[in-house]
Amino acid sequence: MSGAIRVEVILARPGAFERTVLVLPAGATVAQALAACGLPMAGVDGYAVFGERVEPSAPLADGDRLELLRPLQADPKDARRRRAAAKGR
Repeated sequence: MSGAIRVEVILARPGAFERTVLVLPAGATVAQALAACGLPMAGVDGYAVFGERVEPSAPLADGDRLELLRPLQADPKDARRRRAAAKGR
């Protein structure tokens, strides 16, 4: 493996987000990107590449967007039921 890859790392919070762009060696993993990104990991519950959950050992490709996921605040199914019930009133 030779060359380098460019990876964008995103941490979204309500009302704001942090973004950093990394240049890593080809074959770099999610764990290596996390170590290099400098973003706060407190409260991060998982990782995704373009919305698909990945493990820290997953390899990254040039142009990937690594998303740092926070825990869900509410079960999406319950939230949908509550909205539907509120509309029916």
